[in-house]
Amino acid sequence: MKVLVAAPLHEKAFEVLKNAGLEVVYEEYPREEKLLELVKDVDAIIVRSKPKVTRKVIENAPKLKVIGRAGVGLDNIDLEAAKERGIQVLNAPAAASRSTAELVFALLLTVARKVAFADRKMREGVWAKKQALGLELEGKTIGIIGFGRIGYNVAKIANAFGMRILLYDPYPNEERAKEVSGTFVDLETLLRESDVVTLHVPLLPSTKYLINEEKLKLMKPTAILINAARGGIVEERALVKALQEGWIYGAALDVFEEEPLPKDHPLTKLDNVVLTPHIGASTREAQERAGVEIAEKVIQALKS
Repeated sequence: MKVLVAAPLHEKAFEVLKNAGLEVVYEEYPREEKLLELVKDVDAIIVRSKPKVTRKVIENAPKLKVIGRAGVGLDNIDLEAAKERGIQVLNAPAAASRSTAELVFALLLTVARKVAFADRKMREGVWAKKQALGLELEGKTIGIIGFGRIGYNVAKIANAFGMRILLYDPYPNEERAKEVSGTFVDLETLLRESDVVTLHVPLLPSTKYLINEEKLKLMKPTAILINAARGGIVEERALVKALQEGWIYGAALDVFEEEPLPKDHPLTKLDNVVLTPHIGASTREAQERAGVEIAEKVIQALKS
């Protein structure tokens, strides 16, 4: 059987695939025109957040049985078209949970203590000690929207910082919440009471612009918003306004409505926002886990 790996994977993942006797073709992030050629005779495709596996791609792959995503989100795969063909769609949801949670706190501390701002000023030759007055985390309230694997890991770290934990999830897991001393509340209560709001939900029609102008106005003027989930969950135009007008203290974003982020985007002009290029899963450990996990799942699916 033949597998197309259309995105970078850890070398151990390639070893797992080859040791299973699979023919492996590797093409990093091919454009759709190239992808349409590559899929004509493959039994499985493995991707990351790119490339997009559209209906057109699926229809051009008559032998396709499995689509694997080395990561969590499946928004770059046409799930309806795959379902119609009986194609299994697999992901590796646990692989990046810890790495993303740790990035959330890296971003949070960077905003709270104005680390990126201070670094920029130092490089400009400015000793901006007075302007770099920040906030402590101990005793503050963190609101976690989406209490799955990543949200749970965020809560564990928040506990170590001595933070109060509020949770919002349509499917509350009370037992797991007790493990981290978290309390489930409604979304408005979370937004009003939290000093930090962090997002960990998938991008669905129901979560598109979940954080909009109305929601941002509910937040404290001293609050920090973190988004390391998906770009479309936050309405960027409204966030820019909130940051410019001081509705909230600051924000940190690892994901954006358009990726890569356009060079002259208004967010890049603001000192109270920290931006990273979708690196939640970008650790050596997470990449190895994701690659090996999806390789093993694809092999299992093909064999069955």
